Amino acid sequence: MSVIVPALNEARNLPHVLGAMPQVDEVILVDGGSVDDTVETARRLMPGIRVIQQGRRGKGNALACGFAAAKGDIIVMIDADGSTDPREIPRFVEALRRGADFAKGSRFVASGGSADITGIRRLGNKALSLFVNVLFRTRYSDLCYGYNAFWTAHLPIFGLDHTTPRPANGERLWGDGFEIETLLNLRVARAGLRVEEVASYEHERIHGVSNLNALTDGLRVLRTIMREWPRKPIPHLAVEMAAASATVAGRRHRVTASMRIRGTAAGRKHARAGARGLS
Repeated sequence: MSVIVPALNEARNLPHVLGAMPQVDEVILVDGGSVDDTVETARRLMPGIRVIQQGRRGKGNALACGFAAAKGDIIVMIDADGSTDPREIPRFVEALRRGADFAKGSRFVASGGSADITGIRRLGNKALSLFVNVLFRTRYSDLCYGYNAFWTAHLPIFGLDHTTPRPANGERLWGDGFEIETLLNLRVARAGLRVEEVASYEHERIHGVSNLNALTDGLRVLRTIMREWPRKPIPHLAVEMAAASATVAGRRHRVTASMRIRGTAAGRKHARAGARGLS
């Protein structure tokens, strides 16, 4: 399992985020050119963390770079500001083990919630979710939430570009911004992947100020929806889906076995600790 953490000047938030991380195979911090000690803090808190630099600007590009570098069977995407709780990761993995191709976090299903979303953002998200559900025949309850997990074998359907150099004029390429969550969700729908929504609680950012702008980023999301519609066929999708399905079947078995072994080891460790306490 690979956990991707895009970060830009999040040194003060990393102790909380990395400190709550469950046992995973690798954590990849994608740095966006931080001017604080984000990278140094990450390496101090988690010596085994992998740190890479993104090639362009924006959360979307950071995720694309992280996805390309991931070595795990499963990819989990979380935020570095403390709003997404790493302790929820097992819920997403369990959804994938049950048969989902894409485990989609939602703040608006039972036991989900948010301490961070504003009234106008909530209303906009609801309207955009309804719009997408009508156009793409989906049942998304939370279109714009960025806490998701999926099988790495499905990466090709996203068609993300992480190698093109940053434009000389400094502008972001399409998909490099906060519209990335919507882009992923729409391409999952176009590919017909099996989606399971996972209840998630969004906390307030711990330190710093969000770079999200409800108006401009909302318009980028709307433009993303229109660019992805009509549901144009994805080249070679049938071949890629067949190969991905076969790969995922094997990896699902491997992940299940790995988690069973970890659970047994954790149980033995707990038992030994209890025995020492009684001696």
